[in-house]
Amino acid sequence: MASTQPGPDATPPTPSIPSTPTTRARVFSGLRILLALLVVGAVTVAVAKNWREVSADIGRIDGATFALAAVLVCLPPIFTVLGWRILMADLGSPLHVAPAGGIFFVGQLGKYVPGAVWSIVAQAEIGARLHIPRKRSAVVAFVSVAMAAICGLIVGAPALPLLITRDDSAARTGWALLLAVPLLAVVLWPPLLNWGIATVLRILRREPLEHRLSGRAVLSATLLFIAAWVSSGLHVLVLARATGGDVATGQLLLASLSGFALASSIAMFSVVLPAGVGVREGVLVLILAPVTSTSAATAVVVLSRFLTVAADVVFALGGWVYARSHHLVTTPQERAHDHIDVDPDRSAEETRS
Repeated sequence: MASTQPGPDATPPTPSIPSTPTTRARVFSGLRILLALLVVGAVTVAVAKNWREVSADIGRIDGATFALAAVLVCLPPIFTVLGWRILMADLGSPLHVAPAGGIFFVGQLGKYVPGAVWSIVAQAEIGARLHIPRKRSAVVAFVSVAMAAICGLIVGAPALPLLITRDDSAARTGWALLLAVPLLAVVLWPPLLNWGIATVLRILRREPLEHRLSGRAVLSATLLFIAAWVSSGLHVLVLARATGGDVATGQLLLASLSGFALASSIAMFSVVLPAGVGVREGVLVLILAPVTSTSAATAVVVLSRFLTVAADVVFALGGWVYARSHHLVTTPQERAHDHIDVDPDRSAEETRS
């Protein structure tokens, strides 16, 4: 039998060198962090300069109003995860509500890290424990964010005149922008949406998806995302009503409900900032100030940010407890000890068969 040992002149195998971030990636990462710190610092300074007026407006909010706003701010994460779950099931990975929350809510904390992909990476890694292909998780995450942003623009379009003219008289004409809703809704047309997904995967040289999104799934998810935006705006309306004094209900409803959706949608495109911190607050103050006052608007955005972050943390904690107890979040040592082998490319259907 011939020897399989290498001869004396054989070239030893070259050891693999772990990949390291390039200088350009490090520079961009540093710039993102610096920009985030500058924006947060600017917002902090602006609030500090007007803290006397802002604190007075915050003092007008009683415990019952604050509790109602806290309840309302907990509804958007629920509506959003239900929409995400519908899209995931439609592409071939049906999930019970509990594991869906474990994947989605824990992954959502990634949005507070500067960049645009950390939530997607976290959801893909946790989903792999349930044999959800990473490609499918990434596609659903991207589609969910895109659909949520479009729905936010649809809900927020009527508030655009308040942002452009900075005049409360614009509230009387804001509803005319509802005519733009059909144009935005065209982007959610299932054939166009599926074409966009296929095109992106082809550009990235990835295999196409096993399933196409159905019209029913897209419609159901769209309605849930719109419900999330409406409930988000309602918590702002409750806070603005308590701080805004004697303001016409129609104007305040437009500035709060549509204004929050518009500000948040704009912030979603600022991918270099964690969770759009600073962008959402600045835009929302510009929209609310003509209807209420600058100090009242600042008080609203400060409390709104606190409540939304608190809700994200609470839901993520609940999701993490479930994920940890069901071995969806484990260390490599724990997986080796439990002899758990995960094949992320196996689909849920293959696992059940």
